[in-house]
Amino acid sequence: MTQNIVPFSLKDAPSLIEKVLPAQKLSLEVFKEREGRQSQTLTALGSYWKGRKPLVLNKACILGSLLPASQNLKEDLEVFELLMAMDDESFIVRWGHPDPDSIVGSVPMPNLYDYFVVDYPEELPGATPLNVEDFKLEDGSVPSFRWREDVAEEDVRRLELDYIARISYRDRMEKSKRAELVYTEVHSHIWKRVNSHLGTDAASFPELVQQLGLMRFGRTPRVADTFSGSGQIPFEAARLGCDVYASDLNPVACMLTWGALNIVGADEEKRQAVREAQQLVFSRAQAVIDDLGIEKDDKGATAKVFLYCVEATCPESGWTVPLLPSRIISKGHMAIVDLEPDASRKRYNVLVRRGVSVADFKAAGVGTVVDGAMVHSPSKGKTFRTKLATLRGDYQDASGGAPKNKLRAWGRGDFDFTAADIFRERLYAVQWQFVVQVNGREKTVTEFRSVTADDEVRELAVKDYVSSHLADWQRQGWVPSSQIEQGAETSRLLKERGWTHWHHLFNPRQLLVFGLYNQFGSADTKFALFQALNNNCRLSRWHPYSGVGQTVGVFDNQALNTLLNYGCRGWSFLGSFLLQEYRNYPIGGGQQLVQENRPAAAIEIENDIYVTDPPYGDAVAYEEILDFFISWVEKNPPEEFGKWVWDSRRALAVRGEDDDFRRAMVSAYKAMREHMPDNGIQVVMFTHQSGSIWADMANIIWASGLQVTAAWYVVTETDNALREGSYVKGTILLVLRKRGGNQRTYQSDLAWELEQEVNDQVATLTGLNQQTRSLYRDENLFSDADLQMAGYAAALRVLTKYSVIDGKDMASEAQRPRVKGQKTLVDELIEFAVGVANQALVPGGIEKPHWDRLQPAERFYLKMLDLESFGAKTLDNYQNFSKAFKVKDFRPLMASEKANSARLKSAAELGRAEMNESSELYNTPLRGILYGVMELGKDRDGDEVVAHLAHNIPDFYNHQEVVTELADYLSKKLEALRPDEASNARVLRDLVRNQRL
Repeated sequence: MTQNIVPFSLKDAPSLIEKVLPAQKLSLEVFKEREGRQSQTLTALGSYWKGRKPLVLNKACILGSLLPASQNLKEDLEVFELLMAMDDESFIVRWGHPDPDSIVGSVPMPNLYDYFVVDYPEELPGATPLNVEDFKLEDGSVPSFRWREDVAEEDVRRLELDYIARISYRDRMEKSKRAELVYTEVHSHIWKRVNSHLGTDAASFPELVQQLGLMRFGRTPRVADTFSGSGQIPFEAARLGCDVYASDLNPVACMLTWGALNIVGADEEKRQAVREAQQLVFSRAQAVIDDLGIEKDDKGATAKVFLYCVEATCPESGWTVPLLPSRIISKGHMAIVDLEPDASRKRYNVLVRRGVSVADFKAAGVGTVVDGAMVHSPSKGKTFRTKLATLRGDYQDASGGAPKNKLRAWGRGDFDFTAADIFRERLYAVQWQFVVQVNGREKTVTEFRSVTADDEVRELAVKDYVSSHLADWQRQGWVPSSQIEQGAETSRLLKERGWTHWHHLFNPRQLLVFGLYNQFGSADTKFALFQALNNNCRLSRWHPYSGVGQTVGVFDNQALNTLLNYGCRGWSFLGSFLLQEYRNYPIGGGQQLVQENRPAAAIEIENDIYVTDPPYGDAVAYEEILDFFISWVEKNPPEEFGKWVWDSRRALAVRGEDDDFRRAMVSAYKAMREHMPDNGIQVVMFTHQSGSIWADMANIIWASGLQVTAAWYVVTETDNALREGSYVKGTILLVLRKRGGNQRTYQSDLAWELEQEVNDQVATLTGLNQQTRSLYRDENLFSDADLQMAGYAAALRVLTKYSVIDGKDMASEAQRPRVKGQKTLVDELIEFAVGVANQALVPGGIEKPHWDRLQPAERFYLKMLDLESFGAKTLDNYQNFSKAFKVKDFRPLMASEKANSARLKSAAELGRAEMNESSELYNTPLRGILYGVMELGKDRDGDEVVAHLAHNIPDFYNHQEVVTELADYLSKKLEALRPDEASNARVLRDLVRNQRL
């Protein structure tokens, strides 16, 4: 370290994240990481934990908090993008180097022969760019190019950069790797520029972080996350070189964070030890399973998957019926099961058929459970139908309360259904794996078969083994013995199956294999165990349409749902979970990594930077569902996890959105404020879910003694067929500092201050948009959504710096319990501030006085049309602006609500709709204009259209100037979207303009 590094020289400097953040680019980076799904860096440790904030987002927050904001924000941004691998040269590495053919087709050069060898029989023009299709020969071949060996490296790099610079950021992301996947190469070019700008002397992230920490805090910065969850934030902080403090109330979260730091962040020696530990445990369990002979048939085939279903007795016919929602078992094998009536035993034989016709396969999609009822026909002409609720014996007793039923409540010693139970369990098919000879070579194949008498003998052997070992295994803590605490997610287990203990969620085979694995395992193997538990229990759905079929994780939908049929993996098929190969990013030595299992409010260590993702309005009841895993460790945790409380401690969990939640949040953030230096900084992440969120967060911030300094919106979006609609997830980043002093003001004095602050903030970012536009790309660094969020932040920045408003102590006011339907002072202030922020976002082409007179739905439609004209089509924009403009329901105005291809209805699509008093566009100038545009599209006479316009717009003649302006606005915005409609808008504009004249 050089003498240039002066401790505390940046002590009072604003952080970059308080002034600027490339949220649009960051959103694309976040989405790229999300697309990795199971290949994300920490997912292999516990894919069941869904609330993960992407590592690239965490990196941006940490670096943005450390980096100073100077007077030259443009250069600050460029340096930040170098560190984030968002710059052009980094994309050469992330892309994998553009190929010569692409460069010739895009980059201007006076003579391509100076750089390339051309594979083509004829002489080509020297100047580029060239479209090789213009030189296609009769045989279909086109010119191809390769670099000349004598071309200097700097010339290659210059042309590659020129090519990359011409590609939009969105298009780059589609073809490039995540920066972390080329971590060692992607930053090699940045350090000279970074050091020159920052006055540092670093050649790596740990060196840079240490130096910036010394300049800002006088030490290596300590980054804390008191809701550490899956460990994403602590891991990224440690990877960057920060000291780390991580805590969480839930021990499973603590375990995942430990794994991130000690397995993914381990050196090669430790990683090899993990591999050997996994293999040893797997082999020891395999030996017992082989000795029992419960997974091989007499010809040496190995069972890959066992398919089980619930069965019940029909109360009308007395037949025992397998409860199958579908008879399909494998799309890849075109395999189904047929039900053969056995009248002598009053039950059905289940017969597997493979390679069936498309018609038979489709017909098999209907099973014996239809619309919540058991349906079967043991003979032609008679169908029996009984609701599952009737089978269970659901009833409501005189005392009221939750409904009850006649299912037997299982005991601690139970592990299987009994013959007397209403619901029982049946093995109905097995997928076998074996080796065959094909053209003299061995090939492993699989096939589904019907259950045989030998299979049933093996099933009995499994049950006998579990029966003789269960009590001892429960005493040792190798299988669960704890009761299921009733809750919103867990109560259905008792109601729908009679299950009362966590081991009831696992069938005898699963208890056997996991009991063996757990007793032989260590801390390093618990991660693989939990992944296997998630994918192999009575709640693991069988997905017949995925290849030849596979089991699906219990927590794919973050719920504990009972199933009528499920897949149970054989031991060999569990290897993909139990023999994990984790990603590796060694964390350098010398850092302090402190991890604790405690509530956020109980923090005792001072930290410089807090980056947290609290459970605001969290729809996932982690405090309930994670008992599923806790039950396998609680009695006998490994030494490394021994200091943690292996209990979910539901009563202490921070959850919900009510007053108790807000009080818990205040306690947590007040504790963090008290345990950070005066120049410390916090970044709070939360999902934008409800209209009350800004008031809620302002309450929490005020009561915690903090104030907002910035806010950013980062979005990831995806279309999810399972949701049958649109699923959009956006994250708001709130940047906070300690609130100093005891400033006072009055609401009447806030107006001018809010307006000035908001306008200044929006003007700053708008100016940066102009400064940072690339030479070859017409891309804005900040979208309107960013400007809107920045306006909100500016408003909150003004509000939360005051301790007393209108003589009321805001910390006390913020903790006042909410009364449903009643607005608090905070609600009113936030509503006022947000209104001021939205007023700053007037689309170009509309005069502000006219804009101010428009109705909310008009503003929404016009603003979103503006965004559509620039190619924006993500649903989150429509959701955010509808809330911002106070539109009650924006959906009637939408032609599509898909997450990635949302759009407004055209004038033609609106037709005659939204004309009545119930519409938010009723009697507005915009609705009249759109109706007129629609009529002109039907070739209506111009005079007739104007007459209708005058009828549809009250006081039309005093609105003609507005009508002319809005029609002109529509004509310009629609030109690229719907040219015919744009032309009709111009005609309407001219008709109204001529009438005025």
